[in-house]
Amino acid sequence: MTGYDYDASTIEQRRADDLTPEDSKDKIVISEAAQETRHLVSETRADMFEWLPKHSDPLGNHYDYNRDAHSGPLLKGEVFSFYSANLERKYGESEPESYLRQWEKVTVDRMLSWGFTSLGNWTDPKFYNNKRIPYFANGWIIGNFKTVSSGNDFWGGLPDPFDPVFKERALVTAKAIAAEVNNSPWCVGVFIDNEKSWGRSETKESEYGIVLNTLTRDGADSPTKAKFTELMKAKYPDIAALNTAWGTSVDSWAEFQKGVKTGINNDAQVQDFSLLFTSYAEEYFKIVEAALRQYLPNHMYMGVRFADWGMPMDVVKASTKYADVVSYNFYKEGLTANKWKFLAELDKPSIIGEFHVGTTASGLFHPGLVHAANQEDRAKMYKEYMQTVIDNPYFIGAHWFQYMDSPVTGRSYDGENYNVGFVSVTDTPYAPMVKAAKELHREMYTRRAKK
Repeated sequence: MTGYDYDASTIEQRRADDLTPEDSKDKIVISEAAQETRHLVSETRADMFEWLPKHSDPLGNHYDYNRDAHSGPLLKGEVFSFYSANLERKYGESEPESYLRQWEKVTVDRMLSWGFTSLGNWTDPKFYNNKRIPYFANGWIIGNFKTVSSGNDFWGGLPDPFDPVFKERALVTAKAIAAEVNNSPWCVGVFIDNEKSWGRSETKESEYGIVLNTLTRDGADSPTKAKFTELMKAKYPDIAALNTAWGTSVDSWAEFQKGVKTGINNDAQVQDFSLLFTSYAEEYFKIVEAALRQYLPNHMYMGVRFADWGMPMDVVKASTKYADVVSYNFYKEGLTANKWKFLAELDKPSIIGEFHVGTTASGLFHPGLVHAANQEDRAKMYKEYMQTVIDNPYFIGAHWFQYMDSPVTGRSYDGENYNVGFVSVTDTPYAPMVKAAKELHREMYTRRAKK
């Protein structure tokens, strides 16, 4: 963000029927009426930039607007993309946005030259019509459906899949993706959602946070809570039996439905919480899978992209019933045998949806989530990570996040300013990374075949 803002009435606002979160939206065109209301809101932020163009300047078309931020110095405001401005500088503009078409061609040329076999998640729909390299599509289910909470909702609350509105929105999302993909055989599959806060593994309380928090809710307002009450009434003949099992003192099923607060007292509770959690997760995956099968029957459901910090085994197992591939975002130095031994029990194709390595030697202030000493070390660590993926028979691949570096001043949605690109903000490839990719891809199939 630049430190400038506009009168809110001049900016197109989000709508209830939007299909894309703010951090993945298309560019917002800033009208002349909005430009006239431009005003400084953060001198500190504005002073970070030695130069910004006027809106009327040749590069003024690279301004954008963020209506909502997850974190960072400003919650909303004007944005300028130096990456897209540099693309126009580099490739020229003979007609409106011709530089983007040239960039698309160069990007695919690079991917093929470097040995990559597909474009991963977050692929711009501009590439969906390409017939040169396979790609993965993606979508989000957002809308005015009810939500539940794990008690630690990093990116936001989780959907209540028992709310009929969730199913409606899943169908709308799948239909929109299908229109973009247009039954292309170059689309391998579709990822839906990303890094949801299903629960954390540090304690049983954090693992079953969705259950514990939902139990406190009134079933009249929470469809998931109403389902939990239904399941417990089906298991226990009366409330006394549940109290005996749980070590609680709930007066009646009506009180239970109204909302009860409990900790985890014994193994019987853990077993029941697992049942409730599984019921919740299965409903989510069942609805998503059915929506994709209806509108994209020829493409795989690639799962929900579990974060390393949010993959309770009840949810992971539930996903295997409906997803064709289970996806994990895993930011570490590599895959260790002990961490991933559960894959043998799941016996399901798996994919790494995100990983990266970065270094401050690039000039950016943050290396990313996994640190290297310099670009050569970064390339070495990239190869070593990928070799652990290749050597695991349950993994079908891994997607690097992301193609280009973050802005040095931080991306607008949450301030990330990582050196995680294969190319810099000037669209210049990092030579050691390119060399490592070519070496890795030349030998990955023979390496896998030897295992």
